[in-house]
Amino acid sequence: MMDLQGRDFLKLLDFTTEEITYLVDLAADLKARKKKGIPVDRLKGRNIALIFEKTSTRTRCSFEVAAYDLGMGVTYLDPSSSQIGKKESIADTARVLAGMYDGIEYRGYGQDIVEELAEYSKVPVWNGLTNEFHPTQMLADLLTIKEKFGKVEGLKLTYMGDARYNMANSWMVTCAKMGMHFVACSNPKYFPDPALVEECQEIAKTTGATITLTSDVMEGTKDANIIYTDVWVSMGEPDEVWSERIADLSPYQVNKKAMDNAAEDCIFMHCLPAFHDLKTKIGEEISEKFGISEMEVTHEVFESEQSVVFEEAENRMHTIKVVMAATLGWEKL
Repeated sequence: MMDLQGRDFLKLLDFTTEEITYLVDLAADLKARKKKGIPVDRLKGRNIALIFEKTSTRTRCSFEVAAYDLGMGVTYLDPSSSQIGKKESIADTARVLAGMYDGIEYRGYGQDIVEELAEYSKVPVWNGLTNEFHPTQMLADLLTIKEKFGKVEGLKLTYMGDARYNMANSWMVTCAKMGMHFVACSNPKYFPDPALVEECQEIAKTTGATITLTSDVMEGTKDANIIYTDVWVSMGEPDEVWSERIADLSPYQVNKKAMDNAAEDCIFMHCLPAFHDLKTKIGEEISEKFGISEMEVTHEVFESEQSVVFEEAENRMHTIKVVMAATLGWEKL
């Protein structure tokens, strides 16, 4: 057993390879227990607060179901229900909630916000997503990859699309920590922050990982075990950027040609939601304006046997459960 009680979960840069492996393995164990109907409600009497400045389907549902499975109560604070940063400072919010709850989740904007919450909170704070990092998604993805390949070390992951924000950042960190080979395949305008690239390259020297940036799709996807993408416009960005993103990133759409260039056992991953058809309001609007029916991934790839996006989505709940369980001392009860 590895003792993570009382720890915050803000970004994987804060955790060792061994700690990340421990969380993924424990998540697999808790997932197996749930499938067998074995209760894990050792945290009865505990309560958590979920602060959502950005709305969500998977993250909210994952935290709520996971908390209920562990026996905890949940208070959900939507974007209009919290005074954080408006009428009440982040520091004051942290101290108020920490006096009532056993853990606090934050999903929103700058990484500095969740870091400040953690600084002033006496209970664990968990990052449900910021502009810079998405660590709970990384655990879900690692569990999914391990289920498919039986390992993570030595695998090649190619991230296609806008590689400047939380998903590409998080994957670059994760690959460096876990001895995987990370490739950012994009227009050079959308490469990750050079300072983070340098930090990950230093970590990679100790794990056997590699970090590669390329604008060549065939080079970037060659022999990839995992091809990953995300939406081209993130939550909170203005609609005006769609035109530029579509022009710049269309060559980096995940399509059959890219998948066929990868390893024979390559899987497709996406943190969702995905614009792969016209069955969404935004999808319809983009189609009307730009005459396209698919964006970051084609419908063919999204619905193919190589796609594991819904296994990934389910694993959000199992891995979020383990983050809360481990940091709240579940195994000591």
